[in-house]
Amino acid sequence: MPDSPALLVIGECVADIVRLPGEPDRVHPGGSPANVAYGLARLGRATTLVTQLGPDSEGRLIERHLASAGVRVLTDGSGAPTPAATLDLDDAGRAAYTFDITWTLRPPQQSLEPPQHVHTGSVATALEPGADTVVDLLRSLGAAATVSYDPNVRPALMGDHAVAVRRAERCVALSDIVKASDEDLRWLYPGEAPERAAGRWLRSGPAVVLVTRGAEGALALLPGATLSIGGPGVRVADTVGAGDAFMSGTLHALASYGLLGERGRAGLRSLDTAVLGDVLRHAVASAAVTVERAGALPPDEAELAAALTDAPVPEG
Repeated sequence: MPDSPALLVIGECVADIVRLPGEPDRVHPGGSPANVAYGLARLGRATTLVTQLGPDSEGRLIERHLASAGVRVLTDGSGAPTPAATLDLDDAGRAAYTFDITWTLRPPQQSLEPPQHVHTGSVATALEPGADTVVDLLRSLGAAATVSYDPNVRPALMGDHAVAVRRAERCVALSDIVKASDEDLRWLYPGEAPERAAGRWLRSGPAVVLVTRGAEGALALLPGATLSIGGPGVRVADTVGAGDAFMSGTLHALASYGLLGERGRAGLRSLDTAVLGDVLRHAVASAAVTVERAGALPPDEAELAAALTDAPVPEG
């Protein structure tokens, strides 16, 4: 395995309040970028998270959770309350969200070592004024680091639709790797097939665009090639954090191939379908482990290795 790159994740932590019919509320550490950081650390990757955490019980819960996997947490010291999201789950485990989130991120107070890869997305890139801080960090770090982005659209927080689209496209243009769900793309571009929208994103700059399709698996788009992979047949506890586990599985696999960081960018830009297929298998297997248990609990290295034995084979 090539030397493990230093991975930086920028984005929100959220206290997820999970509600199931007839059951008491459960509070889980969450937030899409925080979930990705946690997933990467559980897979043995040196990971730092730049975020906001409040001086409250939810903030302490999340910080302990991240530390348990080895995530280094850097905050801006703003003292803003820890964001919260209420997740109402239906009988199939699908989540509907309501939010209580303020995002005013400033550059972290602690020193920030130059990373080899930066990941961001979700509320962090959509909600002002913190979104501008995130984009400034991407621009300053992106020359020497590869960048990944997941819009993880939350319609209730996106504000004006045209503005939201411009913000998403701004991040896509700064990224080497983009992942979005088909639902994200349908919200951003109503009436347009997700595959068509993803193809347009690919032409704007990224090396690869990934589209998740829930239980149906995922697509990966390269210049001149498209791969698809089915979803493994698993019993779903809930879908919380599935897309984030897909993202951490993707980055873990790319890192294993030495395709992150400035030295990996040329290889990423000439990615072949055999390597991409293996990356997709890691991503889908990581998500499959997560949906089989409650909350955003991605696999560790041993669990991912076991899940790969049953992962479907991509088709091109």
